[in-house]
Amino acid sequence: MTSSFSSPRMRREARTVEAMIRRYCRDHHRTATLCEECSGLLAYALNRLRHCPFQESKTTCGKCPVHCYSPRQQARIREVMRYSGPKMLLSHPILAVLHLLDGLRPARRRR
Repeated sequence: MTSSFSSPRMRREARTVEAMIRRYCRDHHRTATLCEECSGLLAYALNRLRHCPFQESKTTCGKCPVHCYSPRQQARIREVMRYSGPKMLLSHPILAVLHLLDGLRPARRRR
């Protein structure tokens, strides 16, 4: 799924989102693979990431001036990230630290 992104930065962002959703699903829905609900959320998140107007220069989605998620999906991804974010330091420390550093990027304005 992440191979469809052209830049290494966006592929890493996609891997981070996928890891967070997988962790959440495994711990909350007790499945070895993604359940239907979490699979749909992952597909939605990757689609939004593919169409992000900022691409390589983006900050994290939580700090972005353009909220492209629907309110329902935004609430769902926020719940996933609040749960999975702290746990990422143990399971995926490099992705977690890079995600934190991405959050320090200034938010860009769309032209």
